[in-house]
Amino acid sequence: MLPLLVIVFTLVCLSPTSHSVRVLNLDHRQLEPPLSLSQYQCNETCGKLHIPFPFHLNTSCASVSNAFHLSCLNSSTLYLNIDSQSVRVLEFFSDGILVDFPDSTSTCRQYHDLNSFGFTGNDNFGIAADNVIGLYDCEDSSLCKADCETIKLPGCKGNENGSPACCYPLSDHSSWDFGDGFSVFSKFGCRGFSSWAVSRGSNTGKRGVKLEWAIPANSSRGACAANAVIVNATTVEKGIRCTCPDDFLGDGYATGVGCMKSCIKNGHEAYGSACSTNRHSGRTVKILAGVIGPLFILASLVALFYLLKRPVNTGTYDTDQAHFHSTISFRKACRTRLFTYQELEEATKGFENEQKLVDTTSGGIYAGVLGDGSHVAVHKVQCQDERDLIQVLSRIEVLSSVLHRSMARVLGCCIDLGHSPLLVYEYPANGTLQEHLQQSREQNFGLDWFKRLNIAAETASVLAFLQHEISPPIFHHDLKSGCILIDEDSSAKVAGFKLLRTAPGNEALGYSNSGSTHTQKTDVYDFGLLLMEIITGSNHKELPGLPLQKIKDGKLQEIVDPGLYYHEQPAFRREQIEIVADLATRCLLFGRDGRIGMIEVARELVHITKESIDGGSRRGPALEETFSNSSLLQMISMSPDSIYVP
Repeated sequence: MLPLLVIVFTLVCLSPTSHSVRVLNLDHRQLEPPLSLSQYQCNETCGKLHIPFPFHLNTSCASVSNAFHLSCLNSSTLYLNIDSQSVRVLEFFSDGILVDFPDSTSTCRQYHDLNSFGFTGNDNFGIAADNVIGLYDCEDSSLCKADCETIKLPGCKGNENGSPACCYPLSDHSSWDFGDGFSVFSKFGCRGFSSWAVSRGSNTGKRGVKLEWAIPANSSRGACAANAVIVNATTVEKGIRCTCPDDFLGDGYATGVGCMKSCIKNGHEAYGSACSTNRHSGRTVKILAGVIGPLFILASLVALFYLLKRPVNTGTYDTDQAHFHSTISFRKACRTRLFTYQELEEATKGFENEQKLVDTTSGGIYAGVLGDGSHVAVHKVQCQDERDLIQVLSRIEVLSSVLHRSMARVLGCCIDLGHSPLLVYEYPANGTLQEHLQQSREQNFGLDWFKRLNIAAETASVLAFLQHEISPPIFHHDLKSGCILIDEDSSAKVAGFKLLRTAPGNEALGYSNSGSTHTQKTDVYDFGLLLMEIITGSNHKELPGLPLQKIKDGKLQEIVDPGLYYHEQPAFRREQIEIVADLATRCLLFGRDGRIGMIEVARELVHITKESIDGGSRRGPALEETFSNSSLLQMISMSPDSIYVP
């Protein structure tokens, strides 16, 4: 009875509705009007233009790079110095800026020198795909695109719609690609041009050139706020930006405003810590912690005892085998952190479908954000009885003991006998491979071939490492593109290992003492499907039948993801795609009977990736001699970073 009273007393003390806590919440600072969002910012202006982060005039204002430093001439005109030239800034966008041509007076820039804007891009800026180019007196009319002739360009005399005689959207890529200057159009005999930025969903252009901005991914560590979302740039190679998730406001950067929760306090809009419902003074918090801390520890131990003794919810586990509860070692299964079900439920917004990253045969994986801002991927495993739970706990124990740079780090787990067990992975918050491939297919940009090849090599390497360097070996058994998490450097982090199998013996736990081909075939076959998805950009139900038939008929180019621009790739890139397609075919045809293993797959992909740095592919007999089994395993186990290609 006494322990129960202790639990009740502790819960009352900690309850946010208790009288004592309510008194503590009467912090005099809450009676004052909260700060507005603008008070967190530098609030620089030049003329009518408000300068947003990371752009700045004064060096005292926070930023992430000197590349975003601006100059304000006569307190009215804003300039950006870029690649030894100064261009006028006309407007700011969330992902870019609209700049003016240098030395220009004509509204439409007719017959202006095509070389006058020679900028092609650098580490922080690139010519955005939102631009539409109006061209004049072109000798080659094939350059003109009908799909942009209806776009209105105010003040530009041309056809009846106010558009130039020849219109070319930079998103087309048939004649212009990211990194090209405008002088490319002179090759078609065009003697004049104008540039307009057209926002998505709009039919009216804004005069000027839109430049996308970003920060280099290799120097972005710590640049984003803890609860921010990292997005890849479109035209700035290896560039990223930070944005805030829903229900948060700010610029997303650690040196800027960050991402702050918004709320209404005392009739005013407030942000950040002002939205906290339990704002105690530091002294009060210390006193409270000193008084109830020991009681809470004692109550937690008692609560755990009662948790193990209580009956389980009907339909979740078999309640007739109560002796089972005392046989489970929670600490042994979860070597890192024990989460509560409530905090993971809140982190994933109640495991909403919108948070789901992928469905696996063991259960869904959900994206979540913990209270401290950490991004996590939560694997919710559907167990039917105690035997299933034993398998899951054994699997978690094994996975939590393995560290590899291409394997998603296990942060902890949640074992609540009233709910499904949960495994928590670190989530780099840059999405999954499936999301990137889908984005690439829908928007015709995204992961280029080199990034896809690197992700494939990293995935194969960690699978080979788990199968050949871990004893007993570990197999994934549920490999999908949605289980491959992508970090800010576009590197792979494999997650979603199958936690529950119905087969008897050790294979039910996803690993085998024998390393038999029966257990290896699933990973090799599934990896073949993954390679097909990387090539085609689709995980459609037609895989692998249709792609295999096209490859057999010599029509590989018909199934390659349009976002890869197969026909525009140099010869050695096209050959690499063909080699990987051949490797995928062998995985699908021979992976089931064990005639090809993951270590052979990893060896070939690592070889191709290394060659890619040299700018060419030289497939031949040397391939089999390049890496022996032992040398490859030494690369991917002793020094996993050695296979990383920046």
